[in-house]
Amino acid sequence: MSSITENVRLARARIDAAARESGRDPREIRLLAATKTNPPEAIREAVAAGVDLCGENRVQEFLAKNAVNAYAGCGVHFIGHLQKNKVKYLVGAVELIHSVDSAALMEAIHRRAAALGVVQDVLLEVNVGGEASKSGVAPEELPALLEAAAAYPCVRVRGLMTIPPAESFPGEAAGYFRQMHELFVDIRRKKYDNVLLTDLSMGMSSDYEDAVRCGATIVRLGTALFGPRNYDIQEAPGDGTLR
Repeated sequence: MSSITENVRLARARIDAAARESGRDPREIRLLAATKTNPPEAIREAVAAGVDLCGENRVQEFLAKNAVNAYAGCGVHFIGHLQKNKVKYLVGAVELIHSVDSAALMEAIHRRAAALGVVQDVLLEVNVGGEASKSGVAPEELPALLEAAAAYPCVRVRGLMTIPPAESFPGEAAGYFRQMHELFVDIRRKKYDNVLLTDLSMGMSSDYEDAVRCGATIVRLGTALFGPRNYDIQEAPGDGTLR
């Protein structure tokens, strides 16, 4: 058994255990393989091992890997920061965009989706820790962004996403995850047009079990599945220039 296959098995077992500890059905949580810098053969192995989703951080990597069917048999999400001029490459090509953090970006997605005759599912990224170095809307600004969704019928908000501050001690992220879950539950009680909250994307390799205990429905694992990233890999084979 290869290491990726074994790592997927172990991650799934830990997700299931964390879910049961908190009284949840493990089937509520989807395992997303964060495939940044990983080659197509590694992605195919993760898909064969049973990950539910693949997620790319870079538009150019997504295009190159998608061109060689690296994600075959698995849904693909975009999980990185998205610039408005790259929207055209993703709308209609990925199931879910995790990183919408402004009405301007939502409008750009809407325009492209309308041109294609599709509805694009998105998550709203929340900067739960208030870090200046991170993208995402502040929690107190989230209602205004949800209200803005009413103006963009070709965008459907399916939930929230966050990346909490790096932990100073084990378990520190759980407080941020609980805050996100409270936001998620509060929003679900309200009625917003084009908002159908089903997903809460939070938790990565170092803290995903806490995220599951706090209500995550998608966890995004990279190094826990593939090992340390090789940042010398800048472009995948066949990558072209985005215009």
